[in-house]
Amino acid sequence: MADLYLRALESERKRLWAECRLKGLSRGTPERLRIEELDTLLAEHRAKRAG
Repeated sequence: MADLYLRALESERKRLWAECRLKGLSRGTPERLRIEELDTLLAEHRAKRAG
């Protein structure tokens, strides 16, 4: 079964990362901080799935 939560997190991260690269946003901007938060959420979710 597809993990929709994981897909949503990955999709949001890819969208934000593309936006940051396009605009040349540096660290500390709200978008970059959200990417760091998403990385944490993704790692936690993958750890739960792995057991």
